[in-house]
Amino acid sequence: MFLYGKNSIQERLIKNPKTIKIIYAQENFQSPELFETIKKTRIPVKTVSENALYRIKKADRLQGIVAEVDDYKYTEFEELLVIPGITPIFLDKINDPHNFGAIIRSAACFGGYGIVIQKHGTCQVNDTVMHVSQGGENYIPVSLVTNMTQAILKAKDKGYWIAGTVVENGKKVYESELPFPLCIVMGSEGSGIRYGIEKHLDFRVTLPMKGASLSFNVAMSTSIFCYEISRQKDIMKKCKKA
Repeated sequence: MFLYGKNSIQERLIKNPKTIKIIYAQENFQSPELFETIKKTRIPVKTVSENALYRIKKADRLQGIVAEVDDYKYTEFEELLVIPGITPIFLDKINDPHNFGAIIRSAACFGGYGIVIQKHGTCQVNDTVMHVSQGGENYIPVSLVTNMTQAILKAKDKGYWIAGTVVENGKKVYESELPFPLCIVMGSEGSGIRYGIEKHLDFRVTLPMKGASLSFNVAMSTSIFCYEISRQKDIMKKCKKA
C-alpha cells in the first residue's frame, strides 16, 4: 500500500513508523520538519524525479512524497467492542473512498469511535481512503466483518444500543437522550440502511434541516452525529463526577 501527501505520512511517522518500508521524495521536495521526523525513525528515503514518483503512485496531489507501507491491519470486531468508551460506527454499503476517508478523519478528531465495515460490497481501507483521512487511520480502529447484521446482534448481546440514522421519521438527534454504550448505523446515500439491518435498530435519529431541500452527504452527516454523541458523552461524564 502507498501513503501520499505530507500530512498522511507525517502522522504515520508519529504513530506507526514501523509500518513504513521506504519513503520516496521528489527531487525538489522541501519540508524540514518532515525530514527531521524521518531522520529520527531511520526509515530509508530515496530521491526520485517527478515522473518517477508518479510511476510509483499514480494519484493527484502527491505533494512530492510517497511512502510504501504495510497492508492496513484491521481490528478484530470482538476487540473493538471492549475498548473502553468506544462508539462503533457501522457503515452500511459505503462505497465512495472519499466519504470513507472523511468519516475516518472526523471520527479520529472527535475520538472515542471505531468503524465497522463489511467485507463484500463496500469500500475497504485503501490508498485513497488513507490519503483523505489525513492520518486518521492511525487513531481509529476499523473492523472488517463478514455479516453486518450478525455483528450488530453481537453488539446488542454485549449491551450496546443500536441507533440508525434516517432522513426523516426519526427522533431529532439533539432532542434525544442517547443511551450508552451506543452503536450508530450510517446507511448508503442511495438506499439508506438495508431492511435486514433496519429491523434490528433500537431507535432512529435524524438531522432536521430547515434550509434548502438538499441533504448532507454521509461523511458530513457522520461528523454531525459524532459531534452530538460526543457532546452527550461529555455531559454524562460530568454528571457521574458530580
